[in-house]
Amino acid sequence: MAGCTLGLRNPLGIAFDAQGRLWEIEHGPAGGDEFNLIERGSNYGWPIVSNGNHYDGRDIPDHATRPEFNPPEISWTPVIAPGDFIFYSGDLFADWKGDALIAGMGSKALVRVEIEGNTAHEAARYDMGQRIREVEQGPDGTVWLLEDGSGARLLKLTPAG
Repeated sequence: MAGCTLGLRNPLGIAFDAQGRLWEIEHGPAGGDEFNLIERGSNYGWPIVSNGNHYDGRDIPDHATRPEFNPPEISWTPVIAPGDFIFYSGDLFADWKGDALIAGMGSKALVRVEIEGNTAHEAARYDMGQRIREVEQGPDGTVWLLEDGSGARLLKLTPAG
């Protein structure tokens, strides 16, 4: 088992950062969406722990109650209901270089996460007014967002100015 991981609930996106580390984003149950740094042999605790609860309201113990499990670098309650994510590597949005850009379906936002070493924190949330299913980076550094649902649009983001 040294080469695998356990306890991931519902991965929606997986990507390597510029340092070659593997990250994953997943839906939690009722609360507790997670952004995880994947480490070989780690157990992330599902279904024993979560920062959310069962859909019927029953409690699930939080990660902090069970230190043998690898907790998420970020957990969201209320949820962002992630789509996928990328690590931005372009020059067009210089302040975003190396950051994770997360498609937020429930949050109807583009969520930007800054990574510092092995820790992460939400740096910004850009309200898009619609569920965002997909985020991609164009070769010129533009950011493309795909909305979710009927009438969905493909949005091209460029810096203001």
